[in-house]
Amino acid sequence: MEIWSVDFFTALLSIVVIDLVLAGDNAIVIGLAARNLPPQQRKKVIIWGTFGAVLIRAIATFLVVYLLEIPGLLVIGGIILVWIAYRLLVEEKNHDVAAGENFWAAVRTIIIADAVMGLDNVLAVAGAAHGSFLLVILGLLISIPIVVWGSTIILKFIDRFPIIIYIGSAVLAWTASKMIVKEPFIAKFFQEDWLKYGFEMLIIILVIILGYTRKKSRKSIQKKEPEF
Repeated sequence: MEIWSVDFFTALLSIVVIDLVLAGDNAIVIGLAARNLPPQQRKKVIIWGTFGAVLIRAIATFLVVYLLEIPGLLVIGGIILVWIAYRLLVEEKNHDVAAGENFWAAVRTIIIADAVMGLDNVLAVAGAAHGSFLLVILGLLISIPIVVWGSTIILKFIDRFPIIIYIGSAVLAWTASKMIVKEPFIAKFFQEDWLKYGFEMLIIILVIILGYTRKKSRKSIQKKEPEF
């Protein structure tokens, strides 16, 4: 991918959107893990915890970028990413995180929780980067500070404008479909542009429709449940 081309900036924008939508809640983990510490230690915990989390995530993303070069893994990764895009629309978030009792316990909690919560993020970013380590680094540099310092604003925007979640899910589904059509043993079936773009649009539409339908059905069931 040529640096500073339209494709480069499109991929970078996709990575930033993925990071903000998938990692927005991870910043809440930082606050919860540090909530039992004295105020003067919280800032240090945030800095060290974030540094460790970013380092682990960067290493994991680089490893996944390499792994996606193995034949067949692009399809597997794409299918997993389709499921993640669907899950983003229908599942409720859980912020039940134990607070650290001391400085390093809080830092450890942040790093471990972020690593576990960030698995979907790592796969999505690796897929959107198309093998470009520069895109991975730029995406992390742009999105991590926003996630850490602006998480409250991000979550308020998502609560106020639910369409942001649908946009994020669409970007994930698009990334997943692009991974699938780039798999060497499948790419020959998508040599025509209309087939390739048609397949990508089909995946996006299916994820959005199924996610919306499932979410609406779940809300309908919850309303019908008797209150005690």
